[in-house]
Amino acid sequence: MEFLSIYWWRLLVSVVISYLLGSFSFAVIFSKMSKDHKDVREMGSGNAGFTNVLRTVGVVPAVFTFVFDCLKGIIAVFITMWIFNLPFDNGAIEALAENVRFEYNVYGKYLAGAFCVLGHSFPVFFGFRGGKGITTMAGILLVLDPVPWMLVLTLAVWLLFFLSTKIISVGSVASTVAIVVWNFVITFFFVYKPSLGTDMPLRLSYVITTTVIMFFIGLFVAIMHRENIKRIIRGEEKKISVKKNKS
Repeated sequence: MEFLSIYWWRLLVSVVISYLLGSFSFAVIFSKMSKDHKDVREMGSGNAGFTNVLRTVGVVPAVFTFVFDCLKGIIAVFITMWIFNLPFDNGAIEALAENVRFEYNVYGKYLAGAFCVLGHSFPVFFGFRGGKGITTMAGILLVLDPVPWMLVLTLAVWLLFFLSTKIISVGSVASTVAIVVWNFVITFFFVYKPSLGTDMPLRLSYVITTTVIMFFIGLFVAIMHRENIKRIIRGEEKKISVKKNKS
């Protein structure tokens, strides 16, 4: 495969860095910095994520968790783009057509996002016990092409299901399905199709590859929510409640 043969070392460095960035479990970090100095994985649902921090630690640590979990996804993508454009061993890259370079750069973004989510869920720095990846995925969507419509549309689905049920996991599971659909719709109708009338048309493989990668990201996040899905089916999933900070 041309992409792997040309970008192999850039891709390898990128996904390792993305995984390591994802491995910073801010839910654990900020819960231990709170008043009680407890590990959020030993409280509530045991999940190292925004929702469990909100329920068991408080609003302020939860907000910091949300922001930093988003940021690590964004930073992973930007670092990958910097690595992909380093002026080393780039003769083969310069020989590619501009539209092909665009496609391969986007593949790098998607794969960086996938490995950042993987690191978030299985953080090497925290005993491979992490979160479920929704917040980090949101950060990644913010910087994928075209910015930021996939995030806006996915957030709309999340809000619709959350507001109708008051259950965060329902919105999260629904958004994992929605993101795959939106990825195909946006990349096909608003990126690929318009490019056909230009001097640098994209290939249909661009739509297929990005949608397949996003499918596996969404599937992974959905699998991480498997216990929530079981509780939703049984009608046992809890509605949102918030622990109030006293300090």
